[in-house]
Amino acid sequence: MDTMLEARLQTQQRNTQNSQETSLWSSGFGMKLEAVTPFLGKYRPFVGRCCQTCTPKSWESLFHRSIMDLGFCNVVLVKEENTRFRGWLVRRLCYFLWSLEQRIPPCQDAPQKIMESTRVQNVISGRVPGGAGEGQVPGLVKKEVQRILGHIQAPIHPFLLRLFSWALLRFLNCVFLNVQLHKGQMKMVHKASQAGLPLVLLSTHKSLLDGILLPFVLLSQGLGVLRVVWDSRTCSPTLRALLKKLGGLFLPPEANLTLDSPEGVLARAVVHAAMEQLLVSRQPLLIFLEEHPGAQGPRLSALGQTWLGLVVQAVQVGVIPDAMLVPVAITYDLVPDAPCDVYHALAPLGLWTGALAVLRSLRGWGHSPRVCVRVHLAQPFSLQEYTINARSCWGSRQTLEQLLQPIVLGQCTTVPDTEKEQEWTPATGPLLAFKEEDQLLVRRLSRHVLNASVTSSAVMSTAIMATLLLFKHQKLLGEFSWLTEETLLRGFDVGFSGQLRCLVQHTLSLLRAHVALLRVHQGDLLVVPRPGPGLTHLARLSAELLPAFLSEAVGACAVRGLLAGRVPPEGPWELQGIELLSQNELYRQILLLLHLVPQDLLLLQPCQSSYCYCQEVLDRLIQCGLLVAEETPGSRPACDTGRQRLSAKLLWKPSGDFTDSDSDNFEEAEGRYFRLSQQSRCPDFFLFLCRLLSPLLKAFAQAATFLHRGQLPDTESGYTEQLLQFLQATAQEEGSFECADRNLAISAIWTFRDLGVLQQMPSPAGPMLYLSPTFTSRENQEKLEQFIWQFICS
Repeated sequence: MDTMLEARLQTQQRNTQNSQETSLWSSGFGMKLEAVTPFLGKYRPFVGRCCQTCTPKSWESLFHRSIMDLGFCNVVLVKEENTRFRGWLVRRLCYFLWSLEQRIPPCQDAPQKIMESTRVQNVISGRVPGGAGEGQVPGLVKKEVQRILGHIQAPIHPFLLRLFSWALLRFLNCVFLNVQLHKGQMKMVHKASQAGLPLVLLSTHKSLLDGILLPFVLLSQGLGVLRVVWDSRTCSPTLRALLKKLGGLFLPPEANLTLDSPEGVLARAVVHAAMEQLLVSRQPLLIFLEEHPGAQGPRLSALGQTWLGLVVQAVQVGVIPDAMLVPVAITYDLVPDAPCDVYHALAPLGLWTGALAVLRSLRGWGHSPRVCVRVHLAQPFSLQEYTINARSCWGSRQTLEQLLQPIVLGQCTTVPDTEKEQEWTPATGPLLAFKEEDQLLVRRLSRHVLNASVTSSAVMSTAIMATLLLFKHQKLLGEFSWLTEETLLRGFDVGFSGQLRCLVQHTLSLLRAHVALLRVHQGDLLVVPRPGPGLTHLARLSAELLPAFLSEAVGACAVRGLLAGRVPPEGPWELQGIELLSQNELYRQILLLLHLVPQDLLLLQPCQSSYCYCQEVLDRLIQCGLLVAEETPGSRPACDTGRQRLSAKLLWKPSGDFTDSDSDNFEEAEGRYFRLSQQSRCPDFFLFLCRLLSPLLKAFAQAATFLHRGQLPDTESGYTEQLLQFLQATAQEEGSFECADRNLAISAIWTFRDLGVLQQMPSPAGPMLYLSPTFTSRENQEKLEQFIWQFICS
């Protein structure tokens, strides 16, 4: 309570100071300004603006200045006012009447149009390799086309869709406290749909429920019936048949055959024709850019990139003039529980298994606190505009082995002036049929849209509480308030509001399976995370907060790496603050860390160069008060902007928009130096930022330690199990359970493979991992381990 009173007193003092400054400014310029305190819903930053570099026209035309005034709506809260009728009986049948009033467009003759498309007719007539002209009977090919088309989609069943919407509405009201949607974001999407172009919604993937919840939300808002791309591996044949009648799309397995296979040629032609017919009819399409929940491997989905590539090619060949892309994100307080075997690729979700999961959720209703859900729709943008502008931002790329291995081994000190090439998502059959340039365009577009989706995602209260508990913060009320305000100040929204004490109590009730509540003297409550899986679960929740502080976390770890060779890690903060840090050295350390961290975590925009990101990281460290500019004797003051020359190497290298002849002088940055700030709050904040990246970096360091202990050669899955067991054993000894995660182990193995530490070679039993000859020596393994440990702040 004392912490709340202190926070309230500080807020009042800031408001008083802001009001005085406002009066001074308004009296000087003749305008009225409003002082805003970004705390717990008083101010919510607008998130989800599209990229101004790649889509400047969309950035300006599809945004309304009054969007933030529209507020939120609870999508699952259906009352009598949501129907055309009034009365006592209507109030009890409003769910049923609401489902009857949903607009479902009539089913068009899609199969006939697909059969008559140019691509399919060329295959049937044998005008392309693998067609009927090469020994196949046209009649049999037509039957094969119908079979493949039946695997892809089915006509939407209106009665079944209305019945399912009614049942889903009742289920969502029982399971969730609310499903929030911003009205202003929905208004932007409605405006984009009025342009007469197809809408393609590209979403993150947090739960298997996303593919049902998102179409329901958008159907309730008058957007129509969504066609949803599903993964065949996660659904049984019975469930696939049901989902296709509700608007689901599935990629036929024949489409992934080799490019010279006749069955693959026919399947890809049918898939292309089905996508073209779907876009021409302007039916909205939903594609998940992330792998399904629980998938082990890369973050970007190969299936999602395949369907997005079909949309890109339809625009390029002129089937449709353009398409409007809408980044979508969905966030939960806690992801809904699912059976343990749902998240395994070998155990697809069946209709009976899903029904049991629903019954289990309904049985637990009333005994456990219900969670909140937020649906985020970012600003739509033109695919045609992005395709034209994005190609000008492409620069040279090198592999991680070329960039980082010489520096790790001490053979080189300079970081090459190029971007990192790291593609962890395998290309599927339809995507392999594209040109290499178009494949690169699809991959960059996927990463760009996923960055926009993650940036627009709200930070939920469970992520903030998990971060505080994981990093052993004691005063939960005050620290929760502080971390919420810091998140809002960085342009990220939060998915909660209300009184601070009620928020903390609700969040702890959601996390009660992973924390222990202990009462101490004077009625205080001590919250202790449960060791083992509890800490691992908290680490996964805290990762949702990392995008808001990612730039500062990268910068803090880079500063730790720069000081590692000068000051002992356990040295006092005052001793570390004596050291001068040059701007060039900071750039180098940031670049090294950027190359080491996987792109799936960083999600940097492809239109932004690494050097530009280095400048952004440095600016963030200065803005948050961790770094202070130090004026060295004989140097021009840092505040003197009269003759500052911005280096083309730093800011405008990839795009080439600015060609100032004076902008290539890099000597200006050599004379700039910084020190660590000596403010009282800086040591704790610096440690907090370093710990945000510590689970990943510690997993990498322990993977380097495991190189001389692991049994190689081995398959990738086998070596992953070896490394995971080692991480779990180390966690039992050191208590670092946040590192004992299978996905972190996979990231470490894949990064080491890109770095040239591990090599993958074919064998009769499948691809096998070997230790590269360069890292068979214990000396080089220790160099790799020391290189990673320099960025970790213990």
